[in-house]
Amino acid sequence: MRLFFAIIIALSSAFILTGGAEFSFKEVTHRFPDTKEGVLLEHDFTFTNKGDTPLIIQGYKVACSCTKLTFPQEPIAPGASEKLHLTFDTKGKYGYQHRKIEIESNTKKKTKIAFKVFVINE
Repeated sequence: MRLFFAIIIALSSAFILTGGAEFSFKEVTHRFPDTKEGVLLEHDFTFTNKGDTPLIIQGYKVACSCTKLTFPQEPIAPGASEKLHLTFDTKGKYGYQHRKIEIESNTKKKTKIAFKVFVINE
């Protein structure tokens, strides 16, 4: 009988600990139209904090300094929506580009967004 109660308490604790901040994006990957080399591309990724605690964004990781992300500096309350502003400098880039951005935050799961574009060399 004690084992039964111990299992019930353990399972209840697991459900309580599953909360936290959580990203919910309208789109995770954005596709830009074909673009001439040298153009600065911009896009806003809109998201909502679907979690039950404030969402805190500390930074981001990208493979190239040609990609920049501007993000809210203040915590995002549960249920609130915000934007991540992406810029991609196509100068010196040619052909198919598929870039991924990992967002560093207080969420339990890793969060990544991405974009795709074909850069025309003219």
